[in-house]
This record gives sequence, structure tokens and C-alpha cells, in this order.
Amino acid sequence: MMMCLGTFVFSLPTLVYQQLQRQMQWRHAATERVGARAASQFLGPGEESIEMSGLLAPELTGTLVSLDVLRDMADAGRPYALVDGTGNVFGAYVILSINQTQSLFYQDGTPRRIEFQLSLRRVPDDALAEAAVTGA
Repeated sequence: MMMCLGTFVFSLPTLVYQQLQRQMQWRHAATERVGARAASQFLGPGEESIEMSGLLAPELTGTLVSLDVLRDMADAGRPYALVDGTGNVFGAYVILSINQTQSLFYQDGTPRRIEFQLSLRRVPDDALAEAAVTGA
């Protein structure tokens, strides 16, 4: 297991990402001052996002159904806990987008190669509890 997003497990039988990019920001407010540099105040964490990209080759690794499962999760609009294979908890994330590029087709149009990109954005961790209570 490489990582879990909710109950979806990223692994060789399902979907393998080859690159993971994590971007984190922190918020600082500036207050203008006469004759001096602006004062800065730390406001706390800002946006946090994760981009995953990889290759799905159903003959070797992964299944076409895996991307369907992720699309269904995105359609639900719910936050999901993101945990890596070592047990590191990243927090609550929502799926913003899934992009895929298909190539190397069989005669019936089934792709043998699918490159994908998955975009996630962190939401407050209490959103997981709210989603569990409301069922949203």
C-alpha cells in the first residue's frame, strides 16, 4: 500500500502514482506603516494541495475501475482522510479534479495505457467528522 484516500487504496492492484507533489502555504497579513516597512502578522496555515500523477496499464498494474471509483468519490463531494503507507496522516482532503490521457488502444477501443493526474485540496480536519454525522 502506497497511500489511502478514504477507503481507496493506492497500490499495484488498484492505481499507482509515480509522482506526488505537495504544496503548502502560510498566511501573513501586512499592515502599512508610515516611514517604515509594513508590519507583518502570522495568521496561520493557508492552502494545502497535493497533485498525484501516474500511469495505469491494466495488463501490468491497476484496473480501469479504479479511476471510476475515484470519480464516484469526487462526485460525492465529501472530504476523505489521506494516509500514506507508513501511517503518516496528511489530514482531510477533497478531490478537485481527475485528468486522464488514454493511448495505445486495442482494436475495440480499450486503452492499454492511461496517464492520470489527481488534484486534492486540504480542508479543515473537522470536516471529516461533520461529513460522518450528516452523511454528506
